[in-house]
Amino acid sequence: MSAPLIWIGIPLLLAPLLWFIKRGDIIAFFGGISALFLSALAWLIPINTAIRITANISFKISDSIEILGRQIIINPEDQSLLALLYGLAALWFFGSSAAYIARRFVPLGMTILALLIASLAVEPFLYAALIIQTAILIAVPLLSPPENKPGRGVIRFLIYQTLAMPFILFSGWLLAGVESSPGDIELLTQAAVLLALGFAFLLSIFPLFTWIPLLMEEASPYAVGFILWLLPTAVFLFALGFLNRYAWLREYPQLPNVLRTAGLIMVLTGGLSAAFQRHLGRMMGYASIVNMGFSLLSLSLIADHQLSAFSLLLIPQALGLVIWSLALSVLKMREKSLDFKNVQGMIQRYPIIISGIIFAHFSAIGLPLLAGFPPIIAIWSGVAKEEIIAASWVAIGLASLLTGAIRTLAVVVMTDDEDGWTLNGGTLQNILIGLGIFFILLLGIFPQFSYPVLSNLPSAFRYIGG
Repeated sequence: MSAPLIWIGIPLLLAPLLWFIKRGDIIAFFGGISALFLSALAWLIPINTAIRITANISFKISDSIEILGRQIIINPEDQSLLALLYGLAALWFFGSSAAYIARRFVPLGMTILALLIASLAVEPFLYAALIIQTAILIAVPLLSPPENKPGRGVIRFLIYQTLAMPFILFSGWLLAGVESSPGDIELLTQAAVLLALGFAFLLSIFPLFTWIPLLMEEASPYAVGFILWLLPTAVFLFALGFLNRYAWLREYPQLPNVLRTAGLIMVLTGGLSAAFQRHLGRMMGYASIVNMGFSLLSLSLIADHQLSAFSLLLIPQALGLVIWSLALSVLKMREKSLDFKNVQGMIQRYPIIISGIIFAHFSAIGLPLLAGFPPIIAIWSGVAKEEIIAASWVAIGLASLLTGAIRTLAVVVMTDDEDGWTLNGGTLQNILIGLGIFFILLLGIFPQFSYPVLSNLPSAFRYIGG
């Protein structure tokens, strides 16, 4: 038995089987349980270590498998990362039943997750770009069901993500030359520029994020939220693999400045755009852009803080997106529109659902006592130590995002209805969103609860993880 077969092969085999189940709640249950099981295996069962069952029976999970002459390797150091990804994916799969999209969401989501994990494990790494492209193609029917005509957001998403592949592939070709001629400055510069362009398309760096707000209007917010969580997370981990592999790249003198500049642009443009939105879905889209900006800022601090700042972001960002997107999906299904004029005064009719939107929004800003506060304040202070002007731009971006949150809060509480409060929304929907709010508060007050999960993550990147 090999690790890639367990954490990549089993999900890929299970996903098509789930298509034959007719009921969405059963699919969501099996998908969530399967993801939890894989997460528990990654947490509890060691790789490359013999495990004795009885005096005469033992087994060992090997770390690699060869497919078509290519190695897929999952090292013991990667197990914490696998446990985290599958554990967070389980939240999305369980919640898909409440969003009423489980029948297509769970099989496609499980396939995308397995492929993105494969992209992080494949050797030579050049093939990772092709696997990521396959995952992007599979994401299209998730975002735009076959019975619907694809909108502009889906088309832009596919175009921008596909344009990243030639740059990644060409940079990989140049990096092979860099390994043989490390002193060739011109070759180093060309490889760095192509790599930067490839990741700019993959991470939707300004001005390449126009597909995000469009998609939030056209598609299910829950499906879009899943892509906005999983794809950037996998791409950031893919980028960390480059930094871990190539010493010249992580020691490139301009790298921190490039990452900081890109992060500041994302935080500032995402926050300013959110401040003027009148659509709850687009608001979440721009908040996710701010999230990506903070991830870039955290990577700019690697020299001083290794991966601690980046690791702290993983759970709060995922938790906020799953609650926010589920609440928006419920509201969109019941009210048909997420425009401000249609959600005015909705807190009286959907108190728990609207509270989920508000808490997730405030957590994305880094409001004290919420899950997003510890990582955001840590990154903000780290940026301030490097450059006070940069920290001022971060403050403007967060203040703008806060403006959007206050406008949302003002709209949902503004009503002339004197009929009183009612608890609308399904029981499962209210329970899941209520639990999400509880965990946002719990991780904000006791951030150390996430330490056991995050403490071993940097070991997957030995040269930059400290």
